[in-house]
Amino acid sequence: MSLALIEDLMDRAWPAPDREDTGGWVMRAAGGVTQRANSVWPKEQAHDHESAVRAATQWYRSRRLPLIFQVFDDERSTGLNAVLDAQRFTRQSETLIMVRPGDALPGVPRDGRANDVEISEAPSEEWLRLWWSVDGRGGDAELGIARNILASCPSIYALVRDDDGAPAAVGRLALVDGKGGIYCMVTAAGQRRRGYGRRVLGALLEAGSHRGVAEFWLLVMASNAGAQALYEGAGFAEHGRYLYRQARPQRALSGC
Repeated sequence: MSLALIEDLMDRAWPAPDREDTGGWVMRAAGGVTQRANSVWPKEQAHDHESAVRAATQWYRSRRLPLIFQVFDDERSTGLNAVLDAQRFTRQSETLIMVRPGDALPGVPRDGRANDVEISEAPSEEWLRLWWSVDGRGGDAELGIARNILASCPSIYALVRDDDGAPAAVGRLALVDGKGGIYCMVTAAGQRRRGYGRRVLGALLEAGSHRGVAEFWLLVMASNAGAQALYEGAGFAEHGRYLYRQARPQRALSGC
């Protein structure tokens, strides 16, 4: 998969409900729920980066949201980064894009208990609450927006329980044009390093393979060495990177 294709798959797997495609950049907003759904996707280089940044500033200001760019690590970003550097945009959340083929499942981590993983085509309330308790920011209103984002793309949801029957780990496989994106991989606090994440990942990869998924992709924080090791053990390899660049808040001058 080319990086351009993966960017398109990512956008469709996590679609913002409010969006505007300018032809080169895509403005996305979702009430502040997740960076990816509230950031500019610069698909192509702008002819005039400074004018384009000003227009994006107004678009997000009208929605009372900060201006955030999802900037991919390739030659398209050189001019944009120069403008953002000059305007002192922060650098946040460096993320690896990892991919693996959809065949050859021997590399999938399994421990003989994957059949215990619950698979569904919609997130249960237990699934949502566990995921939101780890990854979420906000209350029920924000969770409602996130629920709508999840429902905007056909997906497979996995949940595994601990020995007491409580949800221990969850994950999502977004299905887009025969490709599968691994999202929302979380493990409950106190249940980590017990193999629950491996079981969820293995079940999602197997479910995707049964549905004819040709290739998989996932996103993982560059700082999360443990998750990267898990995914590498499952046959994933780095294919690209991106980070978020956010405008610094404007401070009004005081009278002091």
